[in-house]
Amino acid sequence: MRVALAQILATDDPAANLELVADHTALAAQQGATVVVFPEATMCRFGVSLKPVAEPLDGPWATRVREIAAQHGVLVVAGMFTPTDDGRVTNTLLVTGRGVDTAYDKIHLYDAFGFAESDTVAPGTKPTTVTVDGTTLGLATCYDIRFPELFRALADQGATVTLLPASWGAGPGKVEQWQLLVRARAIDATTFVLAADQADPASRGIDAGTAPRGVGHSLAASPFGVTLDELGAEPGLLVVDVDPEQIPDVRATLPVLANRRL
Repeated sequence: MRVALAQILATDDPAANLELVADHTALAAQQGATVVVFPEATMCRFGVSLKPVAEPLDGPWATRVREIAAQHGVLVVAGMFTPTDDGRVTNTLLVTGRGVDTAYDKIHLYDAFGFAESDTVAPGTKPTTVTVDGTTLGLATCYDIRFPELFRALADQGATVTLLPASWGAGPGKVEQWQLLVRARAIDATTFVLAADQADPASRGIDAGTAPRGVGHSLAASPFGVTLDELGAEPGLLVVDVDPEQIPDVRATLPVLANRRL
């Protein structure tokens, strides 16, 4: 399976961000990718009010992403925001293409490092997987990476690859934490973890303020926790090949899921 991680720098303009989705999906498809993963908050960057831009899953923004996925014959995963009944929004991954059309709502909200995502975002409740081309893919978003039980629950649902869009908050040691956590979750669940972060605004001379705007360093980790490839801080496209058929042998060698006691 060839997967592209699109490390974009989203703006506060959903229409402009759709152009980024279209351009990067086309480039990924040209390179043979069948799955294209965009970051959390692809629809609109953090640091602005999200309620005015939130749309339902059948709204125009998601509809256009579906059209892009269909045009190129790929599965697209992209972060957007959907409205809720309580006045907040939901931090949603739209997953569409290659016979799939579903969504995952971020379960663990980023109430940490002085940021309170739950003030404006309602949590999801359901671990979600999709199957494309015979491979079951787990879905997680950003702060979810700090909760190994989710990744093992996805593995229990059959996931051999987990896709992780993010808009990681910057700060001392945060890049190192990001890299470590992606690799650790791959080992915990003996799955590939493919993590697509927003590019670092500072790489383009933009002050991110206090919002989690991304640090870059999108990466692919093997089920043994080895970094297969990684981008730097600036925008880019990382195309990686993973072989989900390796997972049974990995789990026979390292049976951490079977050996669980708690």
